[in-house]
Amino acid sequence: MPSDIAVEKKKLKNPPLKLHYLGDRVLRQPAKRITKIDDELRQLVRQMLQTMYSEDGIGLAAPQVGINKQLIVIDCEPDNPDSPPLVLINPTIKQVSKEACMAQEGCLSIPGVYMDVKRPLEVEIAYKDENGRPKTLKATDLLGRCILHEMDHLNGVVFVDRVENSLTLAQELSKNGFSYQAVKPVA
Repeated sequence: MPSDIAVEKKKLKNPPLKLHYLGDRVLRQPAKRITKIDDELRQLVRQMLQTMYSEDGIGLAAPQVGINKQLIVIDCEPDNPDSPPLVLINPTIKQVSKEACMAQEGCLSIPGVYMDVKRPLEVEIAYKDENGRPKTLKATDLLGRCILHEMDHLNGVVFVDRVENSLTLAQELSKNGFSYQAVKPVA
């Protein structure tokens, strides 16, 4: 269910929002449910999209820009002007497949670090769109992975917490100026 919010898919020299990086406490706080969907929230969605496109991202969760709300924007086709972004407000996982797969992930909050992460092959979520309409969505492949990655942010989890090879992870983080101490492995 693509979004009605129109934002030009281009890089801005000065994106409206500032990204927070691994090690920042704001990334570890569980996001709060959104109770009011209004023009102010839709403006935040626009700013998040502009920031995501400016940083060459395909997904962005509100905690990554220092906003403690359950809000995610996703666009797996940032180079396709006809493919509208997805806006997820208060998303919840209804179910995930038992089958999982490994694939490489990166994160705007951990620039330069790309690692393999095991995630379910398919996810089904319930959420509200930017107009407050309840929706459900089944997703696989890149979109499914992106949804799960961004939903982790709403729970204070970053993708490196899910990386199984801690030695390689520590090397990659160090090479890119991040501390392995900032990782909080999830079972």
